[in-house]
Amino acid sequence: MKPGEQYLLKSSDLISRVREQLPLVERAADWFSSTILVGRMVHLFGSGHSRILVEEMWPRYGSFPGFNPIVELSLSFHNLVVGANGQRQAMFLENVSGLADRILRNFDLSPLDCALVASSSGCNLVPIEMAELFQKRGIKVVAIISRAHSEASISQHSQGKKLQDFADLVLDTGAPVGDAMVSIEGLKTPVAPGSTIGGCLLINAIKAEVALRLTEAGVPPLVLSAGAVVGKEEATRIFEAAYDEHAHRMSKLYEKVGPGVNVLRNDTKFTKGGQ
Repeated sequence: MKPGEQYLLKSSDLISRVREQLPLVERAADWFSSTILVGRMVHLFGSGHSRILVEEMWPRYGSFPGFNPIVELSLSFHNLVVGANGQRQAMFLENVSGLADRILRNFDLSPLDCALVASSSGCNLVPIEMAELFQKRGIKVVAIISRAHSEASISQHSQGKKLQDFADLVLDTGAPVGDAMVSIEGLKTPVAPGSTIGGCLLINAIKAEVALRLTEAGVPPLVLSAGAVVGKEEATRIFEAAYDEHAHRMSKLYEKVGPGVNVLRNDTKFTKGGQ
């Protein structure tokens, strides 16, 4: 079998694995739609290449507001590979304890929120601590992992905990141990990973189910659509309205962050004009 055909065959297995989890996908959609309907946000996080799943949810064509994509460039800016902002630094930082807390310090979180955290291995420290902190704040966490790969991997957590240990619901991309799915004669290691395929299938299945629930609740989402589908003028209107909705939702995550401006002004003897 040719490598390309082998990859497509393996990918069809990932579709089957996601289909088996549709009841879990629907449960996640129940949680996410409830959060969006009360004006709150579903927080999305993934380090490394799991960033792809975050941006697959929002913003892109066929997606809609209600999601807060938390993308840290220090953990996911891969294209330079070496030198400043290189891959070595990113791989180091995703196992630095305390970074997740610094990231979430920027947001006023609520138990009404939900979270989705993606990590193929489920073993890197920042995604694990991110999920743990969400749960401590009463936020339901959906984890996306490659279960086979995670079970074969060693956690960087001091107690051996993995992402799935801090999740209320766990979804499996179906990717194999090591992620790569194609074996080639004469090549010692397999090539062509599958976790992104399985992860994107899960993301878009959830997205579609959430859209159904919002529509049935009488609040159809503003879905980013191409001019080729709805016409240039309507596409522009939807984009502007969707981005405005996102901004208004995000503003709620900032308005109560920290001790408050009045406390800060009192502590620093703030006066008009900064004098």
